[in-house]
Amino acid sequence: MALYDLKTLLSENSYPGRGIVVGKSADGKNAMIAYFIMGRSVNSRNRIFESFEGGMRTKAFDESKLSDPSLIIYNPYLKIGDTDIITNGDQTNTVFDYIKEHGEDGFAFEKSLHTREFEPDAPNYTPRISGILYYAFPGNTFHYKLSILKSNNGDPTACQRYFYSYNPLDGIGHFIHTYKCDGDPIPSFYGEPEEVALPNTAEELADMVWNNLNEDNKVSLFVRSVPLDGSEPTEIIINKNK
Repeated sequence: MALYDLKTLLSENSYPGRGIVVGKSADGKNAMIAYFIMGRSVNSRNRIFESFEGGMRTKAFDESKLSDPSLIIYNPYLKIGDTDIITNGDQTNTVFDYIKEHGEDGFAFEKSLHTREFEPDAPNYTPRISGILYYAFPGNTFHYKLSILKSNNGDPTACQRYFYSYNPLDGIGHFIHTYKCDGDPIPSFYGEPEEVALPNTAEELADMVWNNLNEDNKVSLFVRSVPLDGSEPTEIIINKNK
């Protein structure tokens, strides 16, 4: 598989929609997560990211302009034990609740997401993209999985569920996003997650992503860098609405 330049993938695509990047820093010291949202409608653009203890939520920037919260207000990131969950919808809580109730048997991610499908936003049927990272402290290791739940080429009568499992390599991440590009209806992402080169720090990753997202459509960015030596993680939030 080709190693892509994340800056190029973002700058040459005006509307990848929502995107997840997970991988390992170039120096091998950190697990890295990035999640961004974009929007074309007033409702989608009227959002910010906000951290809370053990997670991160979306919320309306201007409550008076919030018309339909059903698919835009959720927890993109939640932490449970030594596990990080990152998704583009309320399936974050689906995975979290499954692990909390049943424990982690190695397939909680897959089992929980088999109860969900793509978003009911015809005609786009936006895919649900999800990621999970499992840390082993003090073993200084981790592994991660990604998933996409999507319609069958726009046919809502069938949900196709794809899962990918990775052992991390220094400087390598995997990027999955909801849409292949802009359009009407918007075409869903297809193919395997794109393998991308990652920098060393959360600050570098945040700059790389935010500065290359389409200026009109970008809304918010969350970056989390987790040192594998067990020291304190770094989290960065950038909101276009301030």
